[in-house]
Amino acid sequence: MRVGVIGLGVMGMPMARNLLAAGFELTALSRSPEPVDAIVAAGADRASAPAGVAAAGDVTILMLPDDAAVHDVVEGPGGVLEGARPGHLLIDMSTVSPERARRTAERIDQAGGTALDAPVSGGDVGARDGTLSIMVGGPEAAFERALPLLEALGRTVVHVGDTGAGQVVKACNQVVVALTIEAVAEALVLGSRCGVDPATIVRLLSGGLAGSRVLDVRGPNMLEHRFEPGFTIDLHHKDLGIALSTARDHGVALPATAAVDQMLAALRARGLGGNDHSALLTHVEELAGHSIVEAT
Repeated sequence: MRVGVIGLGVMGMPMARNLLAAGFELTALSRSPEPVDAIVAAGADRASAPAGVAAAGDVTILMLPDDAAVHDVVEGPGGVLEGARPGHLLIDMSTVSPERARRTAERIDQAGGTALDAPVSGGDVGARDGTLSIMVGGPEAAFERALPLLEALGRTVVHVGDTGAGQVVKACNQVVVALTIEAVAEALVLGSRCGVDPATIVRLLSGGLAGSRVLDVRGPNMLEHRFEPGFTIDLHHKDLGIALSTARDHGVALPATAAVDQMLAALRARGLGGNDHSALLTHVEELAGHSIVEAT
């Protein structure tokens, strides 16, 4: 099976490397030339346009930032639709709206292919380690065909329903992650302001009911104020926008999500959208007039 990967960013590059390590033949394309050079040096082939990626193989994987990017890569000039042969399988692992997922699937179906929406959770660490959680929407037969590829990328791979269902579950995931980061930030600022060592708070919370994967992976970033992006504020703000829009369409109130969405918007307005989403801590610190780092 020859696989194409379009999008070699923080997530896409380690995922492409894991596919190569699993023995898949790979064709790659990305907006910047440097990651393509790196993956070609590791054994992949290079394509000059999305159509070339699709034409070179049986399956194309997308890992792109938003709805607009997926639209351009799939439906734009030189897009996947121009190169895909009948029977082609498109796996969109980007985080986009359920509506975008359904539109992509419709267009691929019209071209004689099949699409899956298969967003992921686990961040840059999960992408590197091949331990992502992958939530897949689309036809069951296409899921079974894609399973060997997805198992090279993730530890938990689940078919969650029809087209768009993967993106719905990802929106739910992003709500939990954002609210957990904000809750950890509040706990650290409160405890630190009261004179307790923040590292002690993280260690004790991790061992009890408040323990979480978010605390394990992002807790060290928060303690050290180390906000190099594993997943950016910009992207998480975009994802909460998807969750809130989906909730509005279905008559669901998400009050805490809306509040955290506004916190992320405030950080973006300060020019901090490129920081890791754990930098949500700095907004809580600003509200309290207290830094957990300066206090230690």
